[in-house]
Amino acid sequence: MSDSRKTSTLTPREIVGELDRYIVGQSAAKRAVAIALRNRWRRQQVGDEMREEIYPKNIIMIGPTGVGKTEIARRLAKLAQAPFVKVEASKFTEVGYVGRDVESMIRDLIEAAISLVREEEMEKVQNRAAESAEDRLVEILAGNNGSSAGARQGPFGFAPPPPATPRLADAEREKLRSQLRAGTLDDQYIEIEVSDGGVTFLRNFSGQGMEEIGVNLQDLFKNMPGFNRTRKRKVKVPDALKLLLQEEAAKLVDMDRVSREALARTETAGIIFIDEIDKIANREGTHGGPDVSREGVQRDILPIVEGSTVNTKYGSVRTDHILFIAAGAFHVSKPSDLIPELQGRFPIRVELEPLTQDDLVRILREPKNSLLRQYTALLATEGVQLVFTDAAAAEIARTAQSVNERTQNIGARRLHTILERLLDEISFSASELQNKSVRIDAPDVKEKLADVIENEDLSRYIL
Repeated sequence: MSDSRKTSTLTPREIVGELDRYIVGQSAAKRAVAIALRNRWRRQQVGDEMREEIYPKNIIMIGPTGVGKTEIARRLAKLAQAPFVKVEASKFTEVGYVGRDVESMIRDLIEAAISLVREEEMEKVQNRAAESAEDRLVEILAGNNGSSAGARQGPFGFAPPPPATPRLADAEREKLRSQLRAGTLDDQYIEIEVSDGGVTFLRNFSGQGMEEIGVNLQDLFKNMPGFNRTRKRKVKVPDALKLLLQEEAAKLVDMDRVSREALARTETAGIIFIDEIDKIANREGTHGGPDVSREGVQRDILPIVEGSTVNTKYGSVRTDHILFIAAGAFHVSKPSDLIPELQGRFPIRVELEPLTQDDLVRILREPKNSLLRQYTALLATEGVQLVFTDAAAAEIARTAQSVNERTQNIGARRLHTILERLLDEISFSASELQNKSVRIDAPDVKEKLADVIENEDLSRYIL
């Protein structure tokens, strides 16, 4: 088993520690997903016969919006270097209705796996690709089009011979190469040929089962003469080098191997996050109407979660060992309103705690990608040094908590809205405040938000 097949060698405690760097609180949910991820690695260590019998323990996360459910699942997938997709259960419809079919989540997952593995493979060949790209660029700069002969096609798909042009001496080419590496040609524009991407109408298929039909038709037409056309682009030398590097790296990658590895990784390490699962639960005491369709969607999802085989353009995907993490607020319904068969496929249930004011203060400051750090970094690009005092952070959190209680509780997402309102004037005029320091304290927060906070009707629309 290759290293890429191992989802993670981190211990549960280390996984929780990594999640703590980005997500505040919610220790129970972090423990649950950490154990689930570690069990992926444990399963790979047991014998072949027993390995097939060990199925992932799917998780339902219950909690209001904005408390970290999606972020936990997303960060988990990044830690595991695993294919990951987020889908919304409410977007699916029962078979027979117009809408996305549930199997599309597996097709999306294998596409995510293909992208993940292809990026890894391209990274491995970067050095070789860089040399080839540089050689081609030097030839283009020397007046000899370095694009492959097959890139330019005649009306019947046959490549005409390239025009004969005198080649520069090796010394001249080396001089161009030195100038290229020194950056003295960075401001020069050159014309290169890039792939045109084919016919666009094939991407517009939608509806029940049509996504797969559209994809297969595109693959069919791709093999026809004249389909893969190129077009000329005029770009600066550094941009041309990037485009050529991508093209050369893509040539060196064995896509058959990528497909095989992506299929294996999807089946053994894939993670699907099903959000808003409470929206398809049958509410207690209701009969008929839209609840019939909700139950139909649940019954369509059930085989995917239970374990079935889904046909994709890359081959058949078994869903038996894909980890499913479902989430929902369950304000109106409750997990027991799901059909019993689906409930049984999510044995681990974790309730996420609503965020307190102290949690909001920590979210503003502690995570590696905290909001205050993000805004500080953004304005630093304009030469503005933004400084938030502890009192300002506390006042922002207090305001967010107050608005959440008075209107609708959207958790930490309220912080985004309040900070945008607070920094509106500074963000607008930052280009005129270069090399200045802006200090934000609690009185500044109160002053900027006073009118909106005091007017409850206005706060519903603004905040």
